Amino acid sequence: MLFILFTLDNERYVIDATQVERLMPLTPQSPPKAIPGAPAWVAGVLDHDSTPLPVIDLPALALGCPATQLMSTRLVLVCYPHAGGVRFLALLLEGATRTIRLDADAFHDVGIDLPNARYLGAVASEAGGFVQWVRVEHLLPDDVRALLFPEALA
Repeated sequence: MLFILFTLDNERYVIDATQVERLMPLTPQSPPKAIPGAPAWVAGVLDHDSTPLPVIDLPALALGCPATQLMSTRLVLVCYPHAGGVRFLALLLEGATRTIRLDADAFHDVGIDLPNARYLGAVASEAGGFVQWVRVEHLLPDDVRALLFPEALA
């Protein structure tokens, strides 16, 4: 399988490249519009084809610190399964500059229950050490999903 490799606090993580629609550089000229009252890790929304696109700051979600605006920081447009279909989310990822191929069978459960971080999946050993699979489908808790996709409540 092909994965997008990125870092969180110098640790390596991957997301499934089949869930990625597009990678874009983070530009200071068009920052996300803030959503008052949203969790700090919801960086806001961007205009995507005249539709608001929620932006999830993955470093803020995982570590409590917002993504640093580096040359390697990317907005990664991912397909998020929602209400029997797919919605787009933009993820702010640091160090997202390359891909890696790993067999899905190479990943193993970490053996630790993470109820507040269900998106953190299994780990695989690779030449540079462990990589952990971030599961896009588990990124949003119910309350945030309702905030970003309110039509789901209708």
